[in-house]
Amino acid sequence: MTWLKSRRLQYLLAITALFFSLMVVLRVVFYFGFSEIPSSTTVDSEAVLSALGIGLRFDLRLALLIMLPLAALAYLPRFNILNSGLMRFLAHSYLIIVLVLLGLTYVLDFGHYAYLGERLNVTALRFLQDTRDSTLMVWESYPVIWITLGLIAGVAACYWLARIAEHKLLQRPATKISWLQATAGFLVCFTLFFFAILGRVSNINILNPIPLRWSEAFVSGDRAIGALGLNPVLYFRDTLVIPVSPFDEDKVTEYYPLIADHLGIPEHQRQDLNFTRMMDVQSHKLDYDRPPNVVFIMLESLGASRVSSYGLPVESTPNLDQLGHDGWRFEHFYVPVTGTAKTIWATFTGIPDVAPIESASRNPLTSHQRTVLNAFEGYRKFYFIGGNAGWANLDGFVQQTIDGLELHEEGDWQSPDVDVWGISDLNLFRESNQILAELPEDQPFFAFIQTAGNHRPFTIPENNGDFQARTDLSDEELAKFGFRSAAQFNAVRLLDYNVGKYMQWAKESDYFDNTIFVFFGDHSNRITTLPHMPAMDQLELESNHVPHILYAPKYLKPRVIKESVGLVDVLPTIAGMLGLQYPNTTLGRDFQIPAPEGDRANFVVLREGPSPIYGMVTKDFLVRMNADGSNATLHDLHSDTPSHDEAAQHPEAFKQLFDLARGQYETARYMFYDNVDK
Repeated sequence: MTWLKSRRLQYLLAITALFFSLMVVLRVVFYFGFSEIPSSTTVDSEAVLSALGIGLRFDLRLALLIMLPLAALAYLPRFNILNSGLMRFLAHSYLIIVLVLLGLTYVLDFGHYAYLGERLNVTALRFLQDTRDSTLMVWESYPVIWITLGLIAGVAACYWLARIAEHKLLQRPATKISWLQATAGFLVCFTLFFFAILGRVSNINILNPIPLRWSEAFVSGDRAIGALGLNPVLYFRDTLVIPVSPFDEDKVTEYYPLIADHLGIPEHQRQDLNFTRMMDVQSHKLDYDRPPNVVFIMLESLGASRVSSYGLPVESTPNLDQLGHDGWRFEHFYVPVTGTAKTIWATFTGIPDVAPIESASRNPLTSHQRTVLNAFEGYRKFYFIGGNAGWANLDGFVQQTIDGLELHEEGDWQSPDVDVWGISDLNLFRESNQILAELPEDQPFFAFIQTAGNHRPFTIPENNGDFQARTDLSDEELAKFGFRSAAQFNAVRLLDYNVGKYMQWAKESDYFDNTIFVFFGDHSNRITTLPHMPAMDQLELESNHVPHILYAPKYLKPRVIKESVGLVDVLPTIAGMLGLQYPNTTLGRDFQIPAPEGDRANFVVLREGPSPIYGMVTKDFLVRMNADGSNATLHDLHSDTPSHDEAAQHPEAFKQLFDLARGQYETARYMFYDNVDK
């Protein structure tokens, strides 16, 4: 075993141990500082230990990969780190660069997880498309200076330890090692290196060894536990290299008859993957003298789990609760994919945004879409946003897609900006209402009001009416109801307060009586645990499940809709109320027309990325599966054990929803390009 005394081998082992120890420390920081697991009382401890074990194997793999360039510099035949100042300089430079990149990746990973509940992946690159807003949001939400100082200190400390190892191990007298001992040492080291990189020592096919993969961290089915098993550097790299095709036309063709039935396309129009159907005036058309106005109000980051009338044990939204009581409240309403840009895309196009990396609005080849809204002839169309509409290329998308749109954004308002997202929601409502109230009474309009306050940095403006933040509930108490902090809870209350003020102002205007107000959340935001919604929590539906209310006292009597309805259905539903005759080219359907599948079913993406997990949800069931249809399961939303697979107990429901989910996913990818307004 004399070969173990090799100076270079001991140095490389020391550097590997240094990086591995560093990543273990960072894993501990993630576990106690960012994961929900330590505070959970129902966690599967065996699954947690398994995920952590997988994570440690990933950490060791990365530590060994980092060591390889140093090994090359150490074992060069003549000029190496033992006898060449240039080689030592290159080694020192390499260590500094790697430490900085590693530290920066972990900082971004922690921030990404705290913000979105997901480890750093390729979808984070979308923030680079809007560097101004992203930078300002980060600056206003996080202690950037302290984080930077901590990063510098950590890099300096690790580099200092590496230099100590170099001094102690490389500068001591050499030990004579025979050729036979060196060969034996090489074989032992190579074998250990092989198994460490592979990440496993059992069930190995030597002819086709399969390395440990990130997907193995998610075998428990729990997203939070799965996150413990990832290494952010390797995971980010894995999401980058997965190839993605725009669509698979063969799959679209295979599922076309099913989707055509689902959409109600007449038999004589079913050719060449045609998804266009002409919608006639419906019998449920509202009875009106002049066309009603329509106001869409997008409630930023507001999931159903945040709204009192959807079962939240603590009062948070008295104004929305009253609107839901007096209007149509949808108990099972889902956005197809989470994220503001993806919600806005689905609202206007009627297509789930299943783009694997960036939002579909950023794709210049698909940003000019056909929309049901363009059938609102004679309507003036407004888009109100308190900040910059250039985020995710939304300005380009909505202006190219919606005919005659009047966009009001940052720079168009009289009120001052309060944070990165522009003016306060209260002032956005106030000034938007003034614009709408000044329109002639006989001029119908469509308005889209995009709120932003219920979002980091959760700013409560100094001048925001008589709103008062609640201080009687601690972060610990609020965590029991799904809130990360009192600031997040009060941001929801502030949003509700602003909605209430807007409705007061609207009632004082001439347009109120003849207007249909459409409220919906764009997605839920970061949660802790949801004891009042176990199915949403355990099945990863909490981000898709949002409130939806239609309020029009003149036209709509109070009603609770228990059917499953999706965001893509909203515009067709409103068009049906208005009695419009229009071409529908998308996956959206008027919910008042009976669904061919019986219980209405809606498509949802539960986990984004190049290999998403998606499914179909009704008021009773959820089918979920991998991108290729594998690992499909059926879940009873009303069961005491919603995570249990019920496919064997309900084979017909499973088959129906499975096929619909596969068809919708493949069709949505195709429709990005088929629905382009050429």
